Amino acid sequence: MELGKVEVKLYVYDGTSGGFADTDLKYTISKERITSHTGITIEIAELVRDYLTVSFNNDYPVNTRWASAVVTYYNQAGVEFPYNSPQTFNYIALDGYGIFEDGVNPQLSDNALISANNIYLPENTTGKFPIFREGVGKVIIDSTTTEITDSGNSNQKIQYITIPVNSSTFKVYDTDDHTLLKTVTIHNICEPKYTPYKVTFVNKFGAFQDVYFFKKTVEKFDITDENYNRNIISNSSYNTYDNERQRYNLKSKTSLILNTGFILEDANVTIEELFLSENVWIRYNSKTLPIIPKSKNFEYKTSLNDKLINYTVDFEFAFDKINNVR
Repeated sequence: MELGKVEVKLYVYDGTSGGFADTDLKYTISKERITSHTGITIEIAELVRDYLTVSFNNDYPVNTRWASAVVTYYNQAGVEFPYNSPQTFNYIALDGYGIFEDGVNPQLSDNALISANNIYLPENTTGKFPIFREGVGKVIIDSTTTEITDSGNSNQKIQYITIPVNSSTFKVYDTDDHTLLKTVTIHNICEPKYTPYKVTFVNKFGAFQDVYFFKKTVEKFDITDENYNRNIISNSSYNTYDNERQRYNLKSKTSLILNTGFILEDANVTIEELFLSENVWIRYNSKTLPIIPKSKNFEYKTSLNDKLINYTVDFEFAFDKINNVR
C-alpha cells in the first residue's frame, strides 16, 4: 500500500506536551506525494514561528511554545491507512536558527544556550545565563550547585539562571548530573571612566543573551525634512516675523556608537549572532529600548591579526525621535 497523500493538523499552544485543544488548531495542510518520491516533506517551522511572540522589558520571559502535528496518512485511492494513522508528533518551539553549514534540520544545543565560552559583566553586577531544561541536570557557579527541574510546562523549558555578582565560572552538567557539558568563564570588568551599556538580543538558540559595551559611547541623531514656500500675504502686507518657508514632514532617528572594550577572540561568535538577530534591545537611561544594528559589515577579529580585540558597533533606535505612534 503506497502513500498517496497526508493531512497535517498543526496545533501551537502553551502548557504541557500534547495538551492541545481544538481551539489551538492553527493550520490544516494537505499534500500529495510526488510520483518520483517515496515520502512527503512538509515544512512547519515558519508556520509555527508566526505564533511565537518575542517581547523583552529586561524581564527575560520564556517565549517557547509547544507545536503538535497530527498526521493522517492516505493511500493513492484516498483511503486512510488502517494502521499507525493518525500519528501525533510533539515539538518544543524556539525562535532560533541554524546556519547553512549545519545542513537540514540541525540539532542546536539542548543545554547551554550560549555559543561563547566567555562572558563579560561589570563588576558587582549580576547576569543571566540561558539554559534548555531538557538537557541540563544541574549548574555549578563557582562552588554553588543549583539543581534544574521543571514541571513540563512550556514556560519552563528555557530557564535564565542568575549569575551572582563577581562570579568566576559557570559549569553546565548533563541530566545525569555527572557529565560536564560546558564551562564558561565570567570576566568581571572594572570600568571607572565610561558607562557600560547592556545590549540584549535573541541569539541563534532563541534565547535572550546579554552583551555589555564597556567603552566609549557616541550618541547622535539624523534628521530628514521637507519644506515649501507658503503665502504670508495678508491685506496687501505681511509680517516679517512670519516664515515664508515652512518646514514639514520632519523625522529624526537617534543612533549610538558603542565599543565593547578589549575582549577575547571567542567573543566573535557573540557579536556575529548579535548582527544576525532580528530583535535587539538596550538598557538606556533606566529604560529598555529597541535598537537595530546599523552596521552592515562585520569583520572577524583575531588576536593574531589585531592583537587586542575591540568591536565598534553602530546602533539605531527602532523608533523615531518625534513620537508618531497613532
